[in-house]
Amino acid sequence: MHSVCPHDCPSCCSLEVDVADGRIVDVTGTAGHPFTQGVICGKVREYAERVHSPLRVLTPLRRAGVKGEGRFEPISWDDALAEIARRWRAIAAEHGGEAILPFSYAGSMGQVQFFAGHPLFHALGASRLDRSICVSTAYTGWRATVGQVTGNDSEQMVGADLVVLWGVNAAYSTINVMTLVKQARQRGAHVVVIDPYRTPTAVQADEHLAVRPGTDGALALAVMHVLIAEGLVDRDYVERATLGFEALAEHVKAWPPERVAPIVGLDASTIAAFARRYGAGARAFIRVGIGLSRHDNGGMTCRTIACLPALTGAYADPHGGALLSSGGAFALDLRALERPDLMPTPPPRVINMIRLGRALTDPDMRPPVKALYVYSSNPAAVCPNQTLVLRGLAREDLFTVVHEQVMTDTAHYADLVLPATTSMEHADLYRSFGHFYFQYAEPVIAPQGEARSNWEVFAALARAMGVATDHYARGHDAALSAALAGGEPHVRAVTLERLKREKSVRLALPRPYLPFADGAPTPSGKVEFVSASLAAHGLPALPTWTPLAEGPARADLVARFPLQCIVPPNRFFLNSSFSQSERLRKRQGTPTVMLAPDDAAARGIVDGDAVRVESPRGAARFTARLTDATRPGVVVIEGIWWHRFHPGGRGVNVLTDDRVTDMGGGPAFHSNLVEVTRA
Repeated sequence: MHSVCPHDCPSCCSLEVDVADGRIVDVTGTAGHPFTQGVICGKVREYAERVHSPLRVLTPLRRAGVKGEGRFEPISWDDALAEIARRWRAIAAEHGGEAILPFSYAGSMGQVQFFAGHPLFHALGASRLDRSICVSTAYTGWRATVGQVTGNDSEQMVGADLVVLWGVNAAYSTINVMTLVKQARQRGAHVVVIDPYRTPTAVQADEHLAVRPGTDGALALAVMHVLIAEGLVDRDYVERATLGFEALAEHVKAWPPERVAPIVGLDASTIAAFARRYGAGARAFIRVGIGLSRHDNGGMTCRTIACLPALTGAYADPHGGALLSSGGAFALDLRALERPDLMPTPPPRVINMIRLGRALTDPDMRPPVKALYVYSSNPAAVCPNQTLVLRGLAREDLFTVVHEQVMTDTAHYADLVLPATTSMEHADLYRSFGHFYFQYAEPVIAPQGEARSNWEVFAALARAMGVATDHYARGHDAALSAALAGGEPHVRAVTLERLKREKSVRLALPRPYLPFADGAPTPSGKVEFVSASLAAHGLPALPTWTPLAEGPARADLVARFPLQCIVPPNRFFLNSSFSQSERLRKRQGTPTVMLAPDDAAARGIVDGDAVRVESPRGAARFTARLTDATRPGVVVIEGIWWHRFHPGGRGVNVLTDDRVTDMGGGPAFHSNLVEVTRA
């Protein structure tokens, strides 16, 4: 039976699911899908364990102990819905609708389930959530250069002469890109990985440039310097498709490889050689990862990298260019799903999700957040500044409802836990941010226990509250059809009826897809080396690089916390998803911190030691893993383990800060200074 992976991954894999006696027994990739090509990650291959997990929530539950204890008793759906409606009405009457806060993100990337709650919360006048935790910084920076979050099709990289995987550990986080990279290498492509540590992706490359964390933008500026100084520029493309070349050329004179080398931690000759290889021809494809945007300077980094293919004309080459995300190409009319017209005037306040801890604990917040409804997310694990988040979730006067598939850390803090369906148990439409195929999936098994989908629960709550009932009464197929019909022409060509019939349909885009071949959808209609829109917001108009707010330049902090710490994904978890799996936890081993041998020796640490990692926010325990995969001065903590599966009961996000990045309001997850000591 056909399905689609719903998780927060660019690949959005097409799946084949074997079912026996109402249970999932096997999940594989669809061999005939042009992007999946039969390959899926080890996480999703074990999806049966998630669907039939012993931690699965199968009935509505009411808290029977203190918050965080995880002790509950069953109640009926009717009683749960009635209690939510009663509490929400009382809170809104006393404090206003803004005292209610929804919290959700990418637990399901299906368009029905992702947007299911928006109409209800808009109609209630609830606080709006700025869903900034993942891509907002990267997307804002990318748009500043090319106007739209899209790029050349990853499938086209197979014909490239040079493939650059910049800040993306594709072997862990978008495995199907590795399929394309291998095919490109078979044709003779040279593969370069740019990443602060030697990832499994870097091991498979021809060349690894191990830049210091947060310095990718400086490297890109040095590459520009060499391209322009040595005449490795496509003058025809620059003249017809870009804005501000002369200003850029003057600007990057100040960024020669010799200046940049000590910043990024590479030899000047290595930087120059990479720039010359990149400038040797337009058939160079850059696949950019979201992770490099999770620094204080992350938006400008993405904006700067987006300039490179415009200098060489790679955006116009059928096998060149760059891709950060394909998400902007799926130009649905989201108003049909979100229903912003249901909001009151003036619109309710906006709360940035990465500052949930502040929102829940700030005594000056007016009105205070008195009700929290969590779905498709696990903020007790994924939000930065976890000490503050957990303090807020522990408030006895905070009425918290968690609609969830499994008993997460967040669910342990709930007053009510509602059982949620998995993607195998409901229908949905999926768009990707790694390829250009819409996909549709029907349920392959019946809902487990009393589980209900996001759409079903919000429809029931809308009836109970007497708001937005017309929207939900029309059904999600009507909302999806309207969203498709109201989209751009290449989206309108994909109807819901066709999707239900064919399951996977490529957007009606030309092949090869070259969205920036003759310019870009910016205010000027050009790829903008100089951005007036950034300048209007008080940001540099030209690409640049600034040191991290929490990095080696902060001598005051370095004296106490001398190591840079990045927190990328591990192999078997996806953010905090899959941490519930006993099988995958065993494969992952234990929460570890990767240390260079010199750093470990200076601290009397040997491989396998229990260690304490401390930042200005807090501390957590890990097992030391000594490796030359990371440079001295940089430590790496992969993955998000749930607190209750983590030694000492506190996970990695007690180390990270909730300050926002330079653009887009996103998190600086990777900009951390820490110290590591023996526990």
